[in-house]
Amino acid sequence: MSNPATPRPRGMRDTSYLRTTVQHVVPVPEITRQRIRGWMLRAVDAAMADNPDIIQAELALRLVDTDEARELNSQFRGRDYATNVLTFEYGIDPDGTARGDIVLCVPVLRQEANAQGKTLRQHAAHLVIHGVLHALGYDHEDEDDAVHMETVETALLASLGFPDPYQPR
Repeated sequence: MSNPATPRPRGMRDTSYLRTTVQHVVPVPEITRQRIRGWMLRAVDAAMADNPDIIQAELALRLVDTDEARELNSQFRGRDYATNVLTFEYGIDPDGTARGDIVLCVPVLRQEANAQGKTLRQHAAHLVIHGVLHALGYDHEDEDDAVHMETVETALLASLGFPDPYQPR
């Protein structure tokens, strides 16, 4: 935690409410830890604005290969294929800490980005934000929740200069 009396470099803000771990099992030069953390931060800010019970977040994100993604999807969802993103939501502690793990399968992301005519960075930003929102309690099980989650995602992506991922290209 920073000391409020210590001047912060210009343009910097306090982000101590977000603790992240990013693991690159698969190297992806265009998706740096710094970029991922920035995407995560935007999603956490939006979730905190929606849910005052969230005071801080502890999130881990792991970039994996097809074998690991398939194994995790099979073990935890009973589906024998590699999916683009898996999210494990652990809820909000009494102290207001929301915790979750997000797993992105890099080969699936690359394949989907190519098929959808997007850059890997655009698609990864979308799925990082999507995964973080799931980790912080968002879902798309019913129409109202889906519309709300997609609206938040679309707004966050637009703030990054990325197109609406839900509109056909």
